[in-house]
Amino acid sequence: MVIHQGRGHLVAFRTFLSSMGINAPAVDTVPGRTAVRPGDELPFKILVRGGGADVKVDRLAVELVIRVEESETTETNWTDPHVLATSDTGAFALAAKEDREFEGSLAIPWEMPLTHALGRRLKGARCALRTTMEIDNAVDRGDFDEIAVHARPVQDAMFQAFADLGFRFDEAEVKKHFRNFQQTQTLGYCQELEFWFPASYNRQDQLEMTVITPDAESVEVIPGSTGSFLFTADELDVQRWTSWLDEFCRERWDR
Repeated sequence: MVIHQGRGHLVAFRTFLSSMGINAPAVDTVPGRTAVRPGDELPFKILVRGGGADVKVDRLAVELVIRVEESETTETNWTDPHVLATSDTGAFALAAKEDREFEGSLAIPWEMPLTHALGRRLKGARCALRTTMEIDNAVDRGDFDEIAVHARPVQDAMFQAFADLGFRFDEAEVKKHFRNFQQTQTLGYCQELEFWFPASYNRQDQLEMTVITPDAESVEVIPGSTGSFLFTADELDVQRWTSWLDEFCRERWDR
């Protein structure tokens, strides 16, 4: 799977290069895989072909980007996503028609927002690789090549517990703020998962659940604005998730 150069940026980029009397270099990024989980490494190759003249590439980078809601009053933005990780080749000379290949990898953060759970796409969640090439201050950013970020087993177990209790998943949103009640959060964003209550809980609204997994062992659960609960990943199977979630809701809302 290849990241091709985006048409709008590519037109401007090639216009700049054409003004110098040359054809544009071409760049493709080939991910080693298109599905990952938090904590994985994502390898990739960058394939570069020189244009009609020698140039100096000031920057060539592959970026891991996510869709983020900027504030409570703005729509979730995918036209200018946030960069979570970058692998940069640095500057190099590219001869006309020369082929160059670079290899690298990006670490998928443990707190990475999910795009898939229980094998299904989560509405509102998007992640991609993006290639950026800069020559003499002219920047070309390639198309987003979307990457599926699947839930870890402990996270899938949570989604299954919600489903077993009759909750209906609505949307996933990534927000730029800290909810670091237990001092586990290391990044300045978190993902809120929105579930509609089943009729049995006498609620007509949603339960917003934030789950922070800073490493392979720890899980911080933040339901709505009611505080947080710290678990180890080993103790949260489907049965434990289900009993905990049901008990939590019973204590706060009549059935």
